[in-house]
Amino acid sequence: MIVRIWHGWTKSENAATYEKLLRTEIFTGILKREIAGFKGIQLLKRIGEDEQEFITLMWFESIQAIKEFAGEDYTRAVVPDKARELLKRFDPHSQHYEIKETKAPCCTNEKP
Repeated sequence: MIVRIWHGWTKSENAATYEKLLRTEIFTGILKREIAGFKGIQLLKRIGEDEQEFITLMWFESIQAIKEFAGEDYTRAVVPDKARELLKRFDPHSQHYEIKETKAPCCTNEKP
């Protein structure tokens, strides 16, 4: 399993609109694509003094599944135009990490 991590920041006044866009359009659109090997997406948020940080975590079975999502240059960030308009800045590339162990009952079906 591979996790794809990406960061984006908004001005505080754009944060609620951006979060709504992620939840109602972007994440829904990703799920509707029914990408083979895509296992899920999670949104993290941190409030700062004058900006808010958003992190997306996406789980895939393989690099090939990530390429189906992002294209051949799979490290490139996938940021729709509507999102770009609301973001103050963002990572141009995503990071990818192989998951070696999971022992988190909150996030899996495993028992502690």
